[in-house]
Amino acid sequence: MTMIYKSQEGGLELLDHYRQVLNAWPVPAEHIRVPNREGETFVLASGPQDAPPLVLLHGSGANTSMWRGDVATWSRHFRTYAVDLVGEPGLSAPSRPALGSDAVALWLDDVLEGLRVTKAAFAGTSLGGWTALDYAIRRPERVTRLALMCPGGVGRQKVGWIFKALLTRPFRRDGLRESAMAVAGLDGVKDRQALDAVVLTFTHFNPRREKLPVFPDDALRGLTMPVLVIVGDQDAMFDSRQSARRIRECVPHATVTLLPGVGHAIFGQSEPIAEFLRTRQNR
Repeated sequence: MTMIYKSQEGGLELLDHYRQVLNAWPVPAEHIRVPNREGETFVLASGPQDAPPLVLLHGSGANTSMWRGDVATWSRHFRTYAVDLVGEPGLSAPSRPALGSDAVALWLDDVLEGLRVTKAAFAGTSLGGWTALDYAIRRPERVTRLALMCPGGVGRQKVGWIFKALLTRPFRRDGLRESAMAVAGLDGVKDRQALDAVVLTFTHFNPRREKLPVFPDDALRGLTMPVLVIVGDQDAMFDSRQSARRIRECVPHATVTLLPGVGHAIFGQSEPIAEFLRTRQNR
């Protein structure tokens, strides 16, 4: 546990909070543990078992709880599989497969095999968006459609916010909270619940430090499945305008939405994503 947490006690506090969220999940859900080459992966499955599968991949420093505002909408039409990424503060193994290799795709191969899913739609955000893109590039036959919010690996990953966070946190009261607001683009009042969760997480959790590998143009051009990309123009972590431009140039059939005044944390996209997934499904 201390591999990814600052202390065992802090890790236990985070996981206890996470289990409370799972106990209050807004729709009926099945808790699944999938053995795989990275140890074990926790998956939260909702929706009709005979519905088309939709795999949900959360961002760094998060877990499946980030989908609780979306799952009621999506699980009406899909069998949703919210996956706790390994190496993140959830119920999956603490291992961290190398991002610059096929290790992440091999892990997902194992997870899908354990779920008996041969191909699926994928929705991902930030690191989860990078993971979904990486899998779609390496396993295009297994990805039917792709919905991405602020995905990594496309636009330039910014580093300035890191230094701001490091300078702010030790010397100012509530420095971690201010850093979280700046990095994620969260409002201290409107997004209080999400902000509280971020602060609790990064009080105890050690995130991955390496930059996400950037996908070359040729890899993006190979995406033939329907693609939706949603980014905020105030994203402090990735150059969202560059992300939008590269996707439009390399994946001309993609739908790209640049949200004005929105940072790295993107909310309120349940219905647009559901419409995209269902429209593309029926074509």
